[in-house]
Amino acid sequence: MNSMTDIDEVKENADENTDQVQTGNATPLSRSILLRWTPSVFRAIPFRLRLTLLYTSLFALALLAIGVGVHFTVAQALYAGVQRDLTAATQQVRAILSAVGFQSIRTASGELQVYLNRDFIQLFTNRNIGAQFFDGSGSLLTSTPNLEPYMLPLPPEAFRLTADNIEGIIVDREINGVMVKSLITPVVFRDQRLIGFLQVSRPLSDVINTLTLLQQILIGGGLLALLICGLGAMYLSKQALRPIEQITLTAQSIVRAEDLDRRIPEPVERDELWLLTVTINELLSRLEKLFLTQQRFVADVSHELRTPLTAMQGNLELLDRDPLPDPGLLREVIGDMRRETARLIRMVNDLLLLAQSETHVVLRHEPVELDTLLLEVFRELRPLAGQVRLRIGAEDQILVYGDRDRIKQALLNLGVNALQYTPPGGLVVLGLERYQQFACLSVADTGVGISQEALPHIFERFYRVDRSRSRHSGGAGLGLSIVKWVAEAHGGYVTVASEVGRGSTFAIYLPLPEVSGVGAGEAVSAVSVE
Repeated sequence: MNSMTDIDEVKENADENTDQVQTGNATPLSRSILLRWTPSVFRAIPFRLRLTLLYTSLFALALLAIGVGVHFTVAQALYAGVQRDLTAATQQVRAILSAVGFQSIRTASGELQVYLNRDFIQLFTNRNIGAQFFDGSGSLLTSTPNLEPYMLPLPPEAFRLTADNIEGIIVDREINGVMVKSLITPVVFRDQRLIGFLQVSRPLSDVINTLTLLQQILIGGGLLALLICGLGAMYLSKQALRPIEQITLTAQSIVRAEDLDRRIPEPVERDELWLLTVTINELLSRLEKLFLTQQRFVADVSHELRTPLTAMQGNLELLDRDPLPDPGLLREVIGDMRRETARLIRMVNDLLLLAQSETHVVLRHEPVELDTLLLEVFRELRPLAGQVRLRIGAEDQILVYGDRDRIKQALLNLGVNALQYTPPGGLVVLGLERYQQFACLSVADTGVGISQEALPHIFERFYRVDRSRSRHSGGAGLGLSIVKWVAEAHGGYVTVASEVGRGSTFAIYLPLPEVSGVGAGEAVSAVSVE
């Protein structure tokens, strides 16, 4: 068959557009292996490149969605315009047919017969649209001049049209490699008799060319946009991650140099990087504090263990030099070794208790009558008082919930410290009062007192104001640390008020049963000593 004049120009393009690149037929096993290995491979890529790929992929998806939407919208608009053109051309040809398409001739017998004027269609002169008139059997009767050299057959679907199908049907066909859209409508005479079909056709070469050009623009522009987006994302990610790299390098240099007193410079802008820097600096501060505490702890433990062990070694050497010493000397040596052994046992027990406090051991929660507990502690301290006066001051009847043994141990520690630092003739007073929502256990003395410089450190482990006196009296500097832990473990706190030469007052505040734990930020007055 011959081809249409307007269609010949795009034959080869139409043939090429029909052959598209097809995707590979991958087996389900290969796809599952690909999906299984993709995350691990993606995680192996540097974070900056991952960020760039992720951003570019999201941008590509957005471009793809926009491109598909634009292509679909333009295609719908173009094809709707083609359909409007075919409808308008059909109405124009039918108007010409009604005006001059039929000729009435009276025969010799006087009968009036109607004949089709085949030249009527020549009046339709649209160069882009061709019109054809077929009789009821599908034979071509006449066509517009631009279709005379060509053959556009009537599609089989047209024979299903009836006189009532005025709107007709639209058919898309490929003629000689070019898509053609045709609108076929039935032609009905005055007596509603079907006399033929009118086929108006329009090639879609211009529409296909427009859509092809649009695809090329979208693909080319999309690739260029992706390239620019990828380069921009790589640059922006590099700029965004540069402060983090600086923070990382600084942190690495601090760790490698073991210089925990250095800090990372904080950014000027109070943004996420500033928050990260502040958090890392706080972490370094805490690590430095823990490291120094560990160093001091090891040094203090070594020092505290060396003193009793040295004394015990000296006594053993004394016994080794004289297998049968004087009985008095033997009793003295054995007594010294017992005291040093007891001191080691106390220190190990205190260290074990503080180690348990670090692991957040849950204490017992049982009713504790503090007034009864205070009397027990008073009776146990009396043999240790010597020439120091020991008495009970205020004593309210108060019930709290907690670990009775730990509370008693904390109160005993305070009492023993007060007796040790109070000279003969001095006074130590134990008290129990209700203070707001707390029960206050107090130990006040008229001893040597504590300087203001030492007060912030007295609850630290192994800290002693007078190291020589504490070591001579058997203390290791752990008692007040245990007191502080016991108070805080019960939801309370401990305070101290002291003046050099006038004495000290320690107070343990424990929450009453009807009140949950309250913070230690409240100012608390010390119990006075008369």
